[in-house]
Amino acid sequence: MSDNMRNILEWIYCIVIALVVALLFRYFIGTPTIVKQRSMYPTLQENERLILNRTARIHHKKPKTGDIITFEAPTKAYSEMDVNQNSPVAIYENEPKGVFRKFCYYVLEFTKKSYIKRVVATEGQHVEIKNNHVYINGVELAEEYLPKDMVTVSNVFNDFIVPEGYIFAMGDNRTKSTDCRELGCIPLNKVESIVVFRFWPFSNFGKVN
Repeated sequence: MSDNMRNILEWIYCIVIALVVALLFRYFIGTPTIVKQRSMYPTLQENERLILNRTARIHHKKPKTGDIITFEAPTKAYSEMDVNQNSPVAIYENEPKGVFRKFCYYVLEFTKKSYIKRVVATEGQHVEIKNNHVYINGVELAEEYLPKDMVTVSNVFNDFIVPEGYIFAMGDNRTKSTDCRELGCIPLNKVESIVVFRFWPFSNFGKVN
């Protein structure tokens, strides 16, 4: 083998290793993202840059109430006509088939859509949305992160128990958010990350609460 060919192969080898390491880091450790909607306003605003913590995929730590998470968007939303309060689970119907398609969808995240919302209730908790407020196990949830004039209503899922292995999440901008009130509770294996840090704009640089 010539020296030139050996050098080319070494470069290819290094590039492949670097790509694999980068993909593993992005999938299991963390990655940056951009806020594209107003569903978490005023906590998060459009075009802000965030760092997502994905280490839960390694240690399987469950998100807790108050965490801001990202999760794979369900296939469709429920309506008032087809809602079942006894089965408040999100629908995922378009699972990719085959190893290559799954790799492109879950790892490279081609065509994958995700939502950023705040965890409001975890498995086993009784959620009621009434009188413009949220009640967990019969106690009104204190939501200091919401503006004082913000109200919470739901004509779909509004009185249910979060199933085991699921979480219930909503956007802080309750009147402008498509969330678990229409989508149903999200299975933990569809939770992608926890939002931990904002690095742009510099005026809001720091931890996200």
